[in-house]
Amino acid sequence: MEAFSSKDMAMKAQKKILSHMASKSMAQMFIDDNSSEVLDELYRVSKEHTGNRNEAQKVVKNMIKIAVKVGVLFRHDKFSADELSTAQDFRKKLHHGAMTAISFQEVEFTFDKNVMIELLEGCRDLLLKLVEKHLTPKSLDRIRHVFNHYADPELLTHLYEPQGTLSTNLSKICSGLNRMIEEGKL
Repeated sequence: MEAFSSKDMAMKAQKKILSHMASKSMAQMFIDDNSSEVLDELYRVSKEHTGNRNEAQKVVKNMIKIAVKVGVLFRHDKFSADELSTAQDFRKKLHHGAMTAISFQEVEFTFDKNVMIELLEGCRDLLLKLVEKHLTPKSLDRIRHVFNHYADPELLTHLYEPQGTLSTNLSKICSGLNRMIEEGKL
């Protein structure tokens, strides 16, 4: 007997359509202004660090696609109890990572790239564990691409360089993260 579910088909179509629409202008429909500002600064950091506009756009676009797809999975109650527990662990790790990033920015000479790398890799691994049964290998590669990009030791060192070229970007990112924490979104 063939197992057909219009609900499952609708969810797959929704994920596919939303992933194609994950351009900067479409992101405005799904992401609030504060999150959008943080994403814009992350784009600028990537562009400045890599010197490659296309790579910077790709990493932010991948971030948006993943956020949208995970949101669709949550909205359709596709996660098991174990996966929801993993989602809680991911949220806690992401919150801890944001607090650490802010702390490193606010308190001079406290930055430790190994701590940031460990936090980013931990977030990556938890997110992969959460969605591995739900998303395609291409989407899983997008997750790896985003987290590996921002966990690059050279990028992190460049970002946290005191009075460096990215210090204004870092301040704006941390201000946005602070607002997200205050609003309970992170």
